[in-house]
Amino acid sequence: MHHIMRAADLEPTTAFPEHAAGYKRCSLVNRDQGAVHTGWGLCELTMGGHVDSHVQSFEKSFFVLEGNPVLILAGRGYILSPGACGVIPVGTGQAWLGPENGTARWLDMNAPCPKGENFIEDTYFIGPTDDVEIEELDIRDPRSRNLFRMTDDDIKLDSLTIGARVDAPKVSASMATALLAYSGIALKMLVDERLDAALHTSFMVEYQPGGCAHPHDHPLEEAYYIVDGEVEAWADDEKYLMKRGDFLWTGVKCTHAFYNRSDNTVRWLETQSPQPPVRNSYRFSRDWDYLEEQLNKPT
Repeated sequence: MHHIMRAADLEPTTAFPEHAAGYKRCSLVNRDQGAVHTGWGLCELTMGGHVDSHVQSFEKSFFVLEGNPVLILAGRGYILSPGACGVIPVGTGQAWLGPENGTARWLDMNAPCPKGENFIEDTYFIGPTDDVEIEELDIRDPRSRNLFRMTDDDIKLDSLTIGARVDAPKVSASMATALLAYSGIALKMLVDERLDAALHTSFMVEYQPGGCAHPHDHPLEEAYYIVDGEVEAWADDEKYLMKRGDFLWTGVKCTHAFYNRSDNTVRWLETQSPQPPVRNSYRFSRDWDYLEEQLNKPT
């Protein structure tokens, strides 16, 4: 089972009109498409807009695409910028304020998949946002434990061959923040247990020209939003050419694959929900086809 949405079809509409102003959201996948653990949306908030303070009975992560929205999280206010991301744990107080100028856009991911339009049945509004001090997000501050920000340098191997300055505006480098590279693929973890996520993970993926992930499936749900470039994607034996702004969701045991047949890199935001098990989170078709061949050899 899988579900695809094209960028041209993503049209955010007014959400929570009784509890927000200038806020729009477009659902990318929810229970209507068969999702159980994955609820994605594309959100917009205009200058001067707001979403009132609320708590939710599910785990949420976000990734800022454009603009500078303000997130009020657990009594602190953060001015976000493109590449900012984080997790809002279950039951944690949150609110949003519009940017000083223009429109801010971000992706949200909610796990397990909540109920109702824009998940209103599992969202509990408290009231107008309290006055709090609002500051630029500083991910070096240990109190910003649920937040992160990815820059281009974070996913480029050449940028990691030298040591980081002690005063670099980044999270201190360690194994927990390492870049994973394999088969022409670079993977940068954004949201996981390190940020207190318990029900899903989020990461950025970049394929070099020729990079590929051969057919495989998972005991979990995955979703992919193309940030830049294009990629040949397969899901349930159907082929798609995915470009910037396109979205794909794959359910449990949906066989899928990706091939970068272009001359440029392709990058996408990906989530897994629930979090992968310690073992057997991937099942590659090639390996099991090989086993079948061996078992069927004449004796």
